[in-house]
This record gives sequence, C-alpha cells and structure tokens, in this order.
Amino acid sequence: MKILVAITGASGALYAQRLLDHLDPRQHEIHVVMSNYAQVVLAQELPRGLCLPEGARAHGLRSMNAPFASGSNPMDAMVVIPCTMGTVGRIAHGLSDDVLLRAADVALKEKRKLILVPRETPLNLVHVRNYELLLLAGAIILPANPSFYHGPTTIEQVIDTVVARVLDHLGVMHNLSPRWQEEKE
Repeated sequence: MKILVAITGASGALYAQRLLDHLDPRQHEIHVVMSNYAQVVLAQELPRGLCLPEGARAHGLRSMNAPFASGSNPMDAMVVIPCTMGTVGRIAHGLSDDVLLRAADVALKEKRKLILVPRETPLNLVHVRNYELLLLAGAIILPANPSFYHGPTTIEQVIDTVVARVLDHLGVMHNLSPRWQEEKE
C-alpha cells in the first residue's frame, strides 16, 4: 500500500512519530510531507527530531512534482496527523496551494482513504461544519481522543490507542493496544 503521512502544526507530534514507528516500509511505500509550522512544533515536542523509518520518502511542501499530487498516481491512503483546524478548513473547501493540500484533494476526488486526526478542542460551529463537509466528501475524521480502559502507564501507550485506530482504518495489522472484549457470562 502507498501511504502518505502528512504532519501539520497542531500539537501532538508524537502521534505522527508513533504512526511512522508502526508503518513498515518493507510492506508499504511510505511518503511524508510536513506543513511549514509542523517543523516548529516538531522541534518543541520531539527534541531529537522526527525519525523517519528507513526507506520512507520525505517531500517538500512546495514540490508539486511529488507522485501523489496527481490523480494519475494517487496514494492508497493519506493520514494527516496531527491535523490543525486550519488544514481541516482548507481541505474542506478545496484549497490546494501546496502539495499537502493537493494530496488531500486528490484523495477525496479519487475516492481514496483520507484520515484526518485533529487534536483541537473545544470545537466551534465552523469546525463542525468543516467536519460535515469532509465527512460528506468521504474523509474519515478520527480525533486524537485516547482511550484508557486498558490502563496505559506511559505517554506512548496513551498515544498508541489513537495510532491503533488509525492503523485499523488503514487496514494495517498491529498489536498496539488491547481490543475490547465481550463480557464473560
């Protein structure tokens, strides 16, 4: 599967890092693109920087020559993690002035999987309406809302509850967090 991981300037860089940690470039073609402000947030939240898996390809934000910038060569799935509300709004309204936004537009028009992982709270009506437009267009809105029922004890375990849901929606097998189980009678 060809997967594009897009990283924006929302807080939550560890979500992107943990997703990249659990995507195997021997099994998937992995591409990465970052918004301008993502660099600032990454520097603050990941002091050692973003670690790309060996074989992953990074692309410049202004490079419209990236393979996934055209419907003739779309990715199988795109994940925007974390996703700012500004990015949500620009994607919802079809703005495509950089390769990250263009790739999201391509994913929607080609009916490919587009997963947005916003980390903003609280939401205002504009956010909700943008979510509505994106849901109607076929995007998956997967807010960075971790679960706690399995008793995570580290930040990574908390983050992984969200990353596990992203991997589930990508169709990528994992063992990141326990599955909910039926009650025993």
